Amino acid sequence: MCTKRTALIIVDVQPTFTEGGELAVEGGDAVARTIHDFVGRYGDRYALIATTQDWHIDPGDHWSDEPDYVDTWPRHGVAGSANARLHPAIGSLDVPHHIRKGQYAAAYSGFDGIEDNGERVPTREEVEAALAEGRTLDGLLRAHGVERVDIVGIALSHCVRDTALDAALRGYETRVYEDLTVPVSAELGARAVEAMRAAGVTIIEGERYVD
Repeated sequence: MCTKRTALIIVDVQPTFTEGGELAVEGGDAVARTIHDFVGRYGDRYALIATTQDWHIDPGDHWSDEPDYVDTWPRHGVAGSANARLHPAIGSLDVPHHIRKGQYAAAYSGFDGIEDNGERVPTREEVEAALAEGRTLDGLLRAHGVERVDIVGIALSHCVRDTALDAALRGYETRVYEDLTVPVSAELGARAVEAMRAAGVTIIEGERYVD
């Protein structure tokens, strides 16, 4: 049994970020399957499991016809589209809590999103109201008494990194399973690991569950 109440956060494992998607990350499909198997073995040890998704409606300058792939990107994660939904390997897990982010602005961290378990596309006002009410990842974790978070998903160099940094900033003991995530590039992945370690995030090498 866990000695601490721990949550598993599965970050942005969506077809938009796996092979064939608008912002495909090499190895994304394999990571999705590995996460599925990991949850099958160890999911019952977690107090809470949640997913995050890019769910863009009108994210402003985040989308660009001439993206620089640093601050601006091609259209991706379009709310309501098949590629914005969870990857089938993750969707089949029936995770109950879904955090959607980036509806009307750029958002890399899961802590910028709102819990949204429905199918309809929300208005800007509905998103703002949910944020004001605290229907966020932080609110969800605190409501379940979570002390520690394990983070997996896509991409290590971007949304996994930012979610982990935000978790640590909010006082959660934070761990990232390196074998259950994948970076956009090896260089960016190494930089992300360095930044996370500097912030006190534990990087776990290997998919074995660590109590």
